[in-house]
Amino acid sequence: MNPGAASSPEPSGPARILVLGGGAREHALVWSLAREAAVETVFVAPGSDAIGDEPKACCFPNVSALDAAAVVELATRENVDLVVVGPESVLAAGVVDALMDAGVPAFGPTKAAARIESSKAFCRDVAESAGVRIARGEAFSALDPALSLARELADAPGSCGVVVKADGLMAGKGVTVCDDYATAESALRVLAGGAGAAGPFVVVEERLMGVEASLIALCDDHGAIALPPARDHKRLRDNDDGPNTGGMGAYSPVPDLPESLCATLVDVIHVPILAELASRGTPFRGALYAGLMLTPEGPVLLECNARFGDPETQALLPRLAVPLGPLLYGAAQGDLAGAAAALQLNGRMLPTTGDAAVAVVLAAADYPETPRKGDVISGLAEAAASGATVFHAGTVRGPDGQFRTAGGRVLSVVGLGSSIDAARANAECAADAIAWRGMQRRHDIAAVLPQAGGRSDASPDPVSESAWTKGGAS
Repeated sequence: MNPGAASSPEPSGPARILVLGGGAREHALVWSLAREAAVETVFVAPGSDAIGDEPKACCFPNVSALDAAAVVELATRENVDLVVVGPESVLAAGVVDALMDAGVPAFGPTKAAARIESSKAFCRDVAESAGVRIARGEAFSALDPALSLARELADAPGSCGVVVKADGLMAGKGVTVCDDYATAESALRVLAGGAGAAGPFVVVEERLMGVEASLIALCDDHGAIALPPARDHKRLRDNDDGPNTGGMGAYSPVPDLPESLCATLVDVIHVPILAELASRGTPFRGALYAGLMLTPEGPVLLECNARFGDPETQALLPRLAVPLGPLLYGAAQGDLAGAAAALQLNGRMLPTTGDAAVAVVLAAADYPETPRKGDVISGLAEAAASGATVFHAGTVRGPDGQFRTAGGRVLSVVGLGSSIDAARANAECAADAIAWRGMQRRHDIAAVLPQAGGRSDASPDPVSESAWTKGGAS
C-alpha cells in the first residue's frame, strides 16, 4: 500500500447503494463496492445476470436506468443511501436531477453539468473560459465555416491533420481523426446531413501528435481527488488499426504520466473546470474524466466526460487501496474533503495497492457495426481460475445456465501484477481461455509502453513540470 493509504479501520459509509447501468463498468463498481465492510446491499438497475451473481448484489432488470421516475421510486422504496450513475446517457436524461429533487444523494452530475460531456461545444467553451489548455479549434452550427477552418488547419505548415467531433453523445465513437482536408470534409458533410436546426453540431480542432491518457477525479462542486491515470485503446484491431470503438482495453499505471505529476494536472485542469461550472450555476458532483493528449510540449485537454471511463474503470478499481463508497457518498453530499479526511487521505491522488492492472476487452462478432448476439461463451470458469477478474458487459445467461453474447463489447478480462508486463501476461492468459464464435480482441493492450523519463515525438518529458503546468488554450 502506498503512503497516504488508510491505516485505521474502514470508516462508515453508505450501507445501501444503487448502481445504475448494466455494463462492465457497472459490474466493476458493484464488485468494488460489495467488498466494503460497511456496504450491506448493492442494488443495480437494470444490472445483468453476471452482476447479480456478485455478493450483496440485487438486480432489478425491469427498471430502466433511463426512467427517472422508476429510479426514484426504487431508491426511496429500498431506503437507498446513495445512487451511483454509470452510463453517460443516464446523466443526459436528467436522472440525477430527479433524485436530487427527491432528496436522494447521487454520485453523478445534473443534466446541465453533464453537458461537459454531452456537448463538445460546451466543453470547449468551459475549458477556454477556465484557462485550461486545449487544442486550437471552434464549434460550428453551419457547414461552410466549419469547412473553412478544417481547410485552414489541414493546410497550415507542419499540420498533422484535423479532428472532427460530433457535438452530442456518440458512445465514444463520434470523433473522426483526419489526415487531410478531404477526409475532414467528408466527415463534416455526413454530420451536417444529420444535424438539427439549433445549436452547434460539430467541433473542428487541430490534430495533436502524442499519446493519450485518462485522468478521472472524484469531484464535489469545487474539490477533486483523482484515481490513478489510465490509458485505453480505442481502435478495434492490433496496432491501432480498424474503426473506433468504445474501447478495446486499458491499463494503469501510465509510465509516461507519473502519478507524482497527476496532482498538478488536477490543479490546472479539473479544479478550474469545476470552478467555471460552479460560476455558471451548474456545479458538478461526480466523476470528471479528463481525456489528455501528452504532447512534447506538455498535456493538452482533448475532451471531458462526466462519468467513470469504460474500460478504464475496470483497470482502475482493482488498484485502489481505499474504500470507494465513503468517497462517493461524501462527494454526493458536497463533502469530499470530509470523506477524505476520515480515510486519512492527503493530497489530490487516491492511494493504490502498488499493483498494475491490464484490462482486455473481448467483443462480439461484427462489432462495432452490427454485433452478433446469442453465441455461447466458453472458458469463463477457466479464466477465473487463472486469477483474473472477468467483468461482464454484454452477456445473458441462457436457460441451460451458459452465458451467451448479448452486446458489442462482451467482457473485460482484468489481470493484476507487480508490473504492467506481469499484469498483461495474467490478463492475456485468462483471455486466451475464453472463446465464442467470431470473438474479437486485441493482443497488444499495454504491449508497447512509452517510458517515463524519456522523450520522443509521441511523448512528453515527464520531468519538465513547466510544460505540464502551462495553462490557457493553445
